[in-house]
Amino acid sequence: MKVLLAIDNSKFSEAATQTLIAQVRPNQTEVRVLHVIEVYPLYSASQRLGPDVAVASEEHRREAEALVEQTARALRDAGFRVTTAVEQGDPKVVVIDTAEEWKADLIMLGSHGEKDWTRFLMGSVSEAVVRHAPCSVQVVRIRPGF
Repeated sequence: MKVLLAIDNSKFSEAATQTLIAQVRPNQTEVRVLHVIEVYPLYSASQRLGPDVAVASEEHRREAEALVEQTARALRDAGFRVTTAVEQGDPKVVVIDTAEEWKADLIMLGSHGEKDWTRFLMGSVSEAVVRHAPCSVQVVRIRPGF
């Protein structure tokens, strides 16, 4: 079984990771841990990104890679075969495209992301993934006391 675990830096992603460890047999499962760095169009007066944006982007990439590696380590410690990926783009599109290209059997993700307030403006990533994924999707909610 191939499981795509889409994560961000939220308690919902942590719950998805813990649910995967609790529910799935590691000896029969390969997991790809994916974090998508959301990109927003930013323009200066000259229509170019300034150096501060490039530095912030590199810092965000380092933080994302650390998060993905921390999650991968927990999964490896539980006995899973794990690969990792940090991508840039629209999280909805990247998760769905990655699942299709990698031929995932299951996508797991949290019910809300770290920027839950954007759900009102942009629509829910988890909802879009459920509607358009090429495979089964498990959306993990937070249990009381998590």
